[in-house]
Amino acid sequence: MSDMPSVVSIERLELSFAPRPWPYAAEHRGAIDAFFAELQRKVPAVWNGRVLLMHYRSLADGVFRGAYLETDYASFAAWRAWGRPPAGVFDCFGAAAIVAADGAVLLGVMGEHTAQAGRIYFPCGTPDRSDIVDGRVDLDLSTRRELKEETGLDAAEFTPEPGWTAVFDGSLIMQVKVLRSGEGAEALRARILEYLARQRQPELSGIRIVRGAYDFIDAMPRFVTAFLARRFAVR
Repeated sequence: MSDMPSVVSIERLELSFAPRPWPYAAEHRGAIDAFFAELQRKVPAVWNGRVLLMHYRSLADGVFRGAYLETDYASFAAWRAWGRPPAGVFDCFGAAAIVAADGAVLLGVMGEHTAQAGRIYFPCGTPDRSDIVDGRVDLDLSTRRELKEETGLDAAEFTPEPGWTAVFDGSLIMQVKVLRSGEGAEALRARILEYLARQRQPELSGIRIVRGAYDFIDAMPRFVTAFLARRFAVR
């Protein structure tokens, strides 16, 4: 993934569940199983559930269309760890960008017990079967669930901006929903930290407030900083 991410405004998502085999998972089964066994040794909390990966995508006239297949988390995790090489799929997921009243954006620091320990993201997650509604994949539902689970905040308290912002980074596609708050960044951060303190094993270990490019650090993936750089440039 040598090319830099591209950031595109999207008016609407039309995503379906269209199951089919993922040949890459079958062809690399032995290496995937070995990878996941080692991952579980290092991160015992990780489990091999089912996730959705996109096998078709198109973008025309502001509408992003896509179709998802289902696979095991072990195959997805190995493919991701190996740099998401071309494999006939895309890692397309929804993410919540919380924008405070003062214009700052809040990011979560992944906990030490997670597979992405220390990485700094928006609240997000790989879609799964619970995000399938009447044959379509609902990334808005997925994003709202991840926001609630990771931060304790309810999407209903925010004002969503119209549409989505897609960040394309090789085989990764992050669909960002911007959620505006009437509260300042410090107040929001305090609320989230209070929620995390009440959890037995929270997914996040901390919250970072980002006010500009000077707050970017290496733990923030480039698809995150690509979105933020555009956001801060146009405000």
